[in-house]
Amino acid sequence: MAFTKDNEALAQFSAGDSVRAQEFMGAHPAVRDGQEGWVFRVWAPHAKQVAVMGDFNGWSEDANPMEPLDGGVWEVFIPGLQQYDTYKYAVHTPSGRVLAKADPYAFHAETRPGNASKLYDLSGYQWGDQSWMDYRAKNPIYSRPLNIYEVHLGSWRRTGDDQMLSYRDIGKYLVPYVKEMGFTHVELLPVTEHPLDASWGYQCTGYFAATSRFGTPHDFMWLVDQLHQAGIGVILDWVPAHFPKDAFGLYEFDGEACYEYADPRKGEHADWGTRVFDYGRYEVRSFLFSSALFWLEQYHIDGLRVDAVASMLYLDYGRQDGQWVPNMFGGHENLEAVDFLQALNTHIFNAHPDVMMIAEESTAWPRVSHPVGEGGLEGGLGFNLKWNMGWMNDILHYIKLDPYFRQYNHKDITFSFFYAFSENFVLPLSHDEVVHMKGSLINKMPGTDEEKYAGVRAFYTYMLTHPGKKLLMMGSEFGQWNEWHYEHSLDWHLLDMDNEDGERHRKLQAFFKAVNAFYLEHPELWELDFSWEGFEWIEADDNQANTIAFLRKDKKGNPLVVVCNFSPVDRTGYTIGVPAAGTYTCLFSTDDPAFGGLGRGDAGPVKSQYIECHGREQAITLSLPPMSAAIYKCTRKFPPRRKKAEAAPKAEKAAKGTKSKKTALAAKGSKKLPAKAEKAPLPKKAEKAPLPRKAEKAPLPRKAEKAPVPAKAEKPAKSPKKA
Repeated sequence: MAFTKDNEALAQFSAGDSVRAQEFMGAHPAVRDGQEGWVFRVWAPHAKQVAVMGDFNGWSEDANPMEPLDGGVWEVFIPGLQQYDTYKYAVHTPSGRVLAKADPYAFHAETRPGNASKLYDLSGYQWGDQSWMDYRAKNPIYSRPLNIYEVHLGSWRRTGDDQMLSYRDIGKYLVPYVKEMGFTHVELLPVTEHPLDASWGYQCTGYFAATSRFGTPHDFMWLVDQLHQAGIGVILDWVPAHFPKDAFGLYEFDGEACYEYADPRKGEHADWGTRVFDYGRYEVRSFLFSSALFWLEQYHIDGLRVDAVASMLYLDYGRQDGQWVPNMFGGHENLEAVDFLQALNTHIFNAHPDVMMIAEESTAWPRVSHPVGEGGLEGGLGFNLKWNMGWMNDILHYIKLDPYFRQYNHKDITFSFFYAFSENFVLPLSHDEVVHMKGSLINKMPGTDEEKYAGVRAFYTYMLTHPGKKLLMMGSEFGQWNEWHYEHSLDWHLLDMDNEDGERHRKLQAFFKAVNAFYLEHPELWELDFSWEGFEWIEADDNQANTIAFLRKDKKGNPLVVVCNFSPVDRTGYTIGVPAAGTYTCLFSTDDPAFGGLGRGDAGPVKSQYIECHGREQAITLSLPPMSAAIYKCTRKFPPRRKKAEAAPKAEKAAKGTKSKKTALAAKGSKKLPAKAEKAPLPKKAEKAPLPRKAEKAPLPRKAEKAPVPAKAEKPAKSPKKA
């Protein structure tokens, strides 16, 4: 018998306005007529009948039938059930089939190959991360450092016999390691329940269940809690773009299209073998809104990276002509998906303005990380960060080139600066780029082993100093040669080798630790990531030397000078313009012997010279080691150098001072010796002084007018992003 009295929750769910539908839908402990048990609710609008089956009733398809509520929702109360009892819904279709379906709103599930849902009460965990949550609320990420370590929990580290660790065992290693390495956040590949390890979690069936591969929901809460207590934020990959066609999952849940579009031209991703959510259906919107907010609230997650946004936005994504249906205006934009994303981000930021919503969007769709505004195609999508996939594509193309050919592809390292501030970008070197024969980061580099290590150091420093937040895939930080593989642990043994090779890996790891620490210590590198005010070119066009130089600034205007030499040639005597006269000190060099370099470059301070260079009045001449990056700072400023043209006004001022002084002396003498004072010739001599006339004839000011100091180079105009 149905007994729900929460008609408001049901109405919100059916209207697409629910953002916490899991509090009403799914399975929850309850008491009815003095009996303890569990209440179940599920949405199956096309079903003829629905029942709950499980261990407790011998998996009978009819023993515990549910009763219909409004809007296609079914409900039943079953007494005497216990936590961890397994269950499914027996969905009877009009055609007579009986489908065994896992609960879309379940909080826990069997470990694969099992796929039944499990009863689990999420309440009772005692959090210890209030200090972190308070810090997060007071420190918006826009002007704070964000350096993300991307982690796949199933393969980051494993046991000696290559078995997965639990959430709690992972935490014992992961938390101190990330803290020591200086990353600010971890981003976890999907932990939502999924049946296939090979999907890496991106084809999920449990949108409210932390995967049981590593333990219980409370165990995952503990892992997040430990990271927060160590000052490390947590981001989850979340997939509202599509879902797999496993028979027990969301796929044709009640025998017909339910969570997916009915028209296969909108509802099928043939290349991925998945179904697309129906973003126009109210109950589906409530489901997805609630899933996103659930992870942020129930698990204290700091942000969601929304996967495959481009596939949601375009009706023709991955489809040939004739395989897709235009929208009502004849275009290829999925207007329902646009509206869904705008509503999703509005809901999220209304509830939690201090979290991150990060779009993995690979096209030139405009205003992805802009406010929704008026909505529709003219409004922003409402994310607050976006992965810069164009930058990643360009830079990975560049670093794989033989250095000789880099001069013909110089735009790969400069083009991103033209659109760097059109969105709030994250610069990713992600998991997708170290799999499927693409090679690990270090193996992408050309040259000898020494040149490969030097290349990794130079390009990561370029990345950290480039405007935008950062993300690095695990394993790259110690130079893993093998590609990442989801079935095996990272090659930690490389750090334990007692030979020259082991020493190189340890020194590369030391480099990442040091440069991450440098990044954290210097607000010039993160306070103004999303504004031209934080960046200025010095030299962008020296393609023949494979070299660039630029400034990064903090909110007070204090600059760091960044110089990158992406050639295997020593650039001793390389001159660049600088913003102020003074002594410049190299604060960080990738050629440091502690990192595996040879210690070349500028060991001591470099004094600027009064030489016009790159549109600036001052210049410094540097020693740039091959395949390196260096960061300089003006550690002692010189007073402005007085030009010769300024000598005349100073002479005039001196003459006036001399005249005034002699006149004063004469006046002083007149009080004591009136007669002698009258005969004193000093005033006349002062009148004959030629200094003022010489100053008037001085031609130097006119010369200065004919050769004015060039103005600082104008900042490049914003340019549309590279698709």
